[in-house]
Amino acid sequence: MPNPDKIERVGELKTRIEGSDALLLAEYRGLTVAEITALRRSLAEDGTRLSVIKNTLMRRAAADAKVQEIEPLLEGPTAVAFVSGDPVAAAKRVVEAAKRFPTLVLKGGYMDGHVLSADEAKALADLESREAMLSKIAGMLKAEMSRAAGMFASAQSKLLSLLEAYREKVPGGSAAAEEVAPAVEDGPEAEGGSGSGANGTEGDSGQTQEEE
Repeated sequence: MPNPDKIERVGELKTRIEGSDALLLAEYRGLTVAEITALRRSLAEDGTRLSVIKNTLMRRAAADAKVQEIEPLLEGPTAVAFVSGDPVAAAKRVVEAAKRFPTLVLKGGYMDGHVLSADEAKALADLESREAMLSKIAGMLKAEMSRAAGMFASAQSKLLSLLEAYREKVPGGSAAAEEVAPAVEDGPEAEGGSGSGANGTEGDSGQTQEEE
């Protein structure tokens, strides 16, 4: 009959696997309790939880969480880093710890539905952290916005210069337009005046016909 405590433990591990952004697995053979505690505290600063887990329990939890691909990594004393946040930052912490504690060996990991070999997991540590990448992207966007603003200001300045040059070449353009306007206005009035008699006569005739 399955041990209730083990069943509960497997359920907890399954939940932690499913809630993690990545997993990093390391062999901790030879590390003292103090060294493991120091590594655990270091990883916790980036939101990563390090646990020493029996391989049998981790295998069951991995199968329940549909990540049984990591089973080959569950050999020998295993410490699992459940990463919540930036996997790059967590990998940097583990690699740095391995330099201080040579007996700590990064065996691999799991991220984005793929198993990572030891070399691939170590390669994460060579990448820039998420914060650094976001900072670079923000800097690039700011530079692009500044350049766009400069281009707009330059285009506006050129347009104003062209308009000014055009006005200087055609100094009488506005005066000519003002002289033409009265002539256009006088035309309809003259025509209206000469045709008023005929309109008036027709109007009277029309009115008389209506009264009859």
